[in-house]
Amino acid sequence: MSQTIKILLVDDVPQNIVALDALLSRPGVEALHAYSGAEALEQLLQNDIALALVDVQMPEMDGFELAELMRGSPRTRHVPIIFLTATDRDAMRTFRGYEAGAVDFLYKPFDPHILRSKVEVFVQLQSQKQQLAEQLEAVSQMVRTNEMFIAVLGHDLRNPLSSIMASAEVLRRVSDPQRVLASAERIRGSGMRMAKMIDQLLDVARMRSSQLVLTPTDVDLLPICEAIIGEFESPGQEKTVVLECMGDTVGCWDADRLAQVLSNLIGNALHHGDKSVPVTVRVDGTRRHELRITVTNAGEIPETARAHLFKPFRSGATAPQNAQGLGLGLFIAHELVALHLGRLEVRSDATNGTVFEIILPKRAGPAQIRAALSDRGMFGRGV
Repeated sequence: MSQTIKILLVDDVPQNIVALDALLSRPGVEALHAYSGAEALEQLLQNDIALALVDVQMPEMDGFELAELMRGSPRTRHVPIIFLTATDRDAMRTFRGYEAGAVDFLYKPFDPHILRSKVEVFVQLQSQKQQLAEQLEAVSQMVRTNEMFIAVLGHDLRNPLSSIMASAEVLRRVSDPQRVLASAERIRGSGMRMAKMIDQLLDVARMRSSQLVLTPTDVDLLPICEAIIGEFESPGQEKTVVLECMGDTVGCWDADRLAQVLSNLIGNALHHGDKSVPVTVRVDGTRRHELRITVTNAGEIPETARAHLFKPFRSGATAPQNAQGLGLGLFIAHELVALHLGRLEVRSDATNGTVFEIILPKRAGPAQIRAALSDRGMFGRGV
């Protein structure tokens, strides 16, 4: 959103500034007042000025001297100046004004329509300058993000790719069925890790290009939780995830996207939590209009890391040392929950462990979700 455009009115007669303010005031334009050259310089140093309307005849520092000082400072030398004067027309005086850096020279009494038109030109130029600056920042951010995509993906894909290549080499050289099976499992696991990284990048790309698709329908979240937990359980082994459920767990959501959120949270809890303590998933549907899901594991996340958890590409200083992904999982989970008009929060301490809590409205309809997509710049045709 463009900022308010500021113009500077410089005159030692307050009544003249009041008249100019009334003439030029309109929404989106702010008139700053200065009653001397010194006050004008202070305003110029503190604000981004689109145009300065300067009275020539002022005590202590006249308009020409002010203009020369403005042209001598890198911050103010490009501010356009329109001189206003009540003296008789004088070619030498006018020439001095242009020589001092004026873009125009108006004699009082001037036609208010002419002055307003001239000022409007510089207001429009400043507005276009602001728009170009915003577009440049957006493009620069996109370039930085794309560079980060490439750098992080290239770095994090090396490990699973190396595992695949090493396992393939083992398969070439051995005939022991057990070693062949172990190598095949490593290849499968590494391939799944690579596929997950690529899927995460595609999700972020869809968010940025307004192609994210949500299809909310009436679903029961309990079977979804049970299915996700089942993917992490190994037959014959001690339970690593405990599911607790209460109340009504039916609502209007995109089942696949919420399954993606739950899979990420449970996977993170198992990977980073204390392996000797099971992860607890609690689904609470006792409230009439909202559902709460908590994923709890033993262990504490440092306070310095918690501030970065839901940001894409968490830095090495805050990411776990044994992280196996791009640092996009929690960011995507946070965005998907937000698009369901819900919240994803985290709390962590040494006593209670780490708790991720999802709070979802049970009946966020398609129109509301479409508005959320539009507000976040991610509107897609799937809703």
